[in-house]
Amino acid sequence: MKDLHIKNHVIVLILVVITELIGAYQFNIGIGVLALFPMLYAMVLGAFISWPSFKWMSTKEMQAATRVLEIAFLLFVAKLGTMMGPSLLQLADAGFPLILQEVGHFLGTIVIGLPIALLIGMKREAIGATFSIDREPNLAIIAEKYGANSAESRGALGVYICGTLFGAIYLALLAGFLGNLGFFHPIALAMGAGVGSGSMMAAATGALAVIFPDQAKDIALFAGAANIMTIIIGTYVCLFFSLPVTARLYKWLEPRIGRRKETIQMEEGREAK
Repeated sequence: MKDLHIKNHVIVLILVVITELIGAYQFNIGIGVLALFPMLYAMVLGAFISWPSFKWMSTKEMQAATRVLEIAFLLFVAKLGTMMGPSLLQLADAGFPLILQEVGHFLGTIVIGLPIALLIGMKREAIGATFSIDREPNLAIIAEKYGANSAESRGALGVYICGTLFGAIYLALLAGFLGNLGFFHPIALAMGAGVGSGSMMAAATGALAVIFPDQAKDIALFAGAANIMTIIIGTYVCLFFSLPVTARLYKWLEPRIGRRKETIQMEEGREAK
């Protein structure tokens, strides 16, 4: 087991050095700004290294990495707790509109995402995939509640990976498109950019800064405040509201609109675990 962890740590160190040396880049593509970040490179390279056909990493090594990931999530949540005190004044100055924008983060994923996930055949993975936008704090919540190897964690991790690979691109293009419409106020778009992900927020604010150069500082300020609001308050919203509501809705909706690929006995067995 010790050898497995040593190899994993060496791989992580190599990936960190390579991706940090590459650095972050932004490309203006007309309707938005395409942002590339070290985290994106690390995800792509990590997926390439762990591809089963290459046999560069064994199943035991990947399972060992999963156990280390659980510890890393706990440390990350502890870090979030230390952020709350220094950020209280900034959150108070941001005002009530920042609280309202948080509603969309769980309303859209649960009300829209959960039924769609069930209709396309997802089972308990749908709970982890739709109770939030599945950034780092949300992964920690799911791993602590259901375990890192659970179906719920697989669903959350799948959305996390998609968000890391495509989220920054998607938000940059969306922010650029909405900004060019001229219908939304740039500050409202900036608050919407604070989804709880630094890379996604940076991509969206970069696109908005290109469209509204005179308000670039205000855009960065409100986007940062919204991002802090989402990370800190959104974590508790997901823990005490979103996740329980999603789990209950899953039990009610799955027998009605889900594709029954598993027997009821198997489903109950998973819940018992």
